[in-house]
Amino acid sequence: VINRVLYGDTTNVVDVEEEQNPIPTEYKLDQNYPNPFNPSTKISWQSPVSSWQTLKVYDIIGNEVATLVNEYRSAGSYEIEFNPASSIKNPASGIYFYQLKAGDFVQTKKMLLLK
Repeated sequence: VINRVLYGDTTNVVDVEEEQNPIPTEYKLDQNYPNPFNPSTKISWQSPVSSWQTLKVYDIIGNEVATLVNEYRSAGSYEIEFNPASSIKNPASGIYFYQLKAGDFVQTKKMLLLK
């Protein structure tokens, strides 16, 4: 979207491009990218309301291996990088799950670490 800003008279017209980040209208947890991954991957999500949000990673048997987000966040779109080597001692190749809880919304997705 380009808005025209007038300074003084109409001979000095400056185009100003505004970055638009509209508030999302629904909850959404995206598939991590890349997947499979090594050494790291990005996880994106959106929340239409401000709420306490947690994003956790679990191993294949359900043990929590990392907490990526655990805080109150405003409505919006977010992305975080997950690098298992920085949060898991000797991370193994295999399937992991990541779960977003935001307000009443809960969703879990699967990701694959290949070493």
